[in-house]
Amino acid sequence: MFLEVFKPTLLGVIQIFLLGAVGFFLVKKNFLNEEGLRALSRLVIEITLPFLIFSRLIREFSFTAYPDWWVYPLLSVAITVTGLIIGFLFMGFIKNSQAKLQFLSLVTFQNSGYLPLVLIAALLPKAKADALFIYLFLFLLGFNLIMWSWGVYLLTFTRAKKFELGSLFSPAVIATLVSLAVIYLGLNRFVPAVVLNPMRLVGDCTLPLALFVVGGNLAAMHWAKLDKNALFLLILAKLIVLPVLGFLLVIKFKFPELMGLLIILQLAMPPATSTSIIISHYKKEDLLISQGIFFGHIASLASIPVFLSLYFMISMIQ
Repeated sequence: MFLEVFKPTLLGVIQIFLLGAVGFFLVKKNFLNEEGLRALSRLVIEITLPFLIFSRLIREFSFTAYPDWWVYPLLSVAITVTGLIIGFLFMGFIKNSQAKLQFLSLVTFQNSGYLPLVLIAALLPKAKADALFIYLFLFLLGFNLIMWSWGVYLLTFTRAKKFELGSLFSPAVIATLVSLAVIYLGLNRFVPAVVLNPMRLVGDCTLPLALFVVGGNLAAMHWAKLDKNALFLLILAKLIVLPVLGFLLVIKFKFPELMGLLIILQLAMPPATSTSIIISHYKKEDLLISQGIFFGHIASLASIPVFLSLYFMISMIQ
């Protein structure tokens, strides 16, 4: 039974990582330099992802169809706090104080958007995938607010850094808030197809482009001598302990199948690539971030199919 579910899940994950490998290859072979990679990343973050969120929510979301919509931003807070607690438990084994905070950030924050988006599209039937996309966008509303506020503070190691209110409102957050406001006011009925259809087409480019960005970011990373002890602890905490804990919670509290899948999916994800962007922007020494992201993504190629297959087998979601 497990192998029957594991095979299509593994194949789906491999297809995703092959798309990421295209981005990795483009950067390694200098078809795409770091400036071009930043431009591609901005295209996804500022254009295609917001268009995807807006077009999906306007077409498929309503407050009556999703009365529990408010649960998902709160769920992102709960998952972040869970990662923070597990990170604290393992952080004591790291000697360098700055490396400790970077380790904590890697455990706390996951690749919450790019990989889940593509995994959902690859592994679920369309009807369930569309519903889970809505839940994911609502989840990201809470996650992005935490990541670009407290996450930035955690990685910059100083109380003297001036807080940037604008960092809370990323394009994805703005697209979600605007979409919800438009739907709440009933204005979505007046958005013409001639506007919505081009937005949908642009938004549909998000999934492959996002994986090019992830693969390219991994190729562009630079790190010093590998910290094998920290990497082992990171993989143990992030890719084994957290998803196992998620399974225990989902089974104990009997969450609805799609909510349970979102919980397992988020807890099984490798570290957030945006942590690398943050330390680069604030010119902080990269002691662990790059190698943690790189080897975390490589290790997740094995761990993600296992945990998703176990969940599919238990819930019979496919």
